[in-house]
Amino acid sequence: MADLYDKALQSERKALWATCRLKGLAKDTPERQRIVELDRLIAEHKAKKAG
Repeated sequence: MADLYDKALQSERKALWATCRLKGLAKDTPERQRIVELDRLIAEHKAKKAG
């Protein structure tokens, strides 16, 4: 079965990353901070799934 939560997080992360690359946004912008938060959420979700 597809993990829709993981797919949603990955999709949002990819879209934000593309925006940041296109605009050349610095690390302290809200978009980049959200990417860091998404990375944390993805890691937590994978840990729960594995364990």
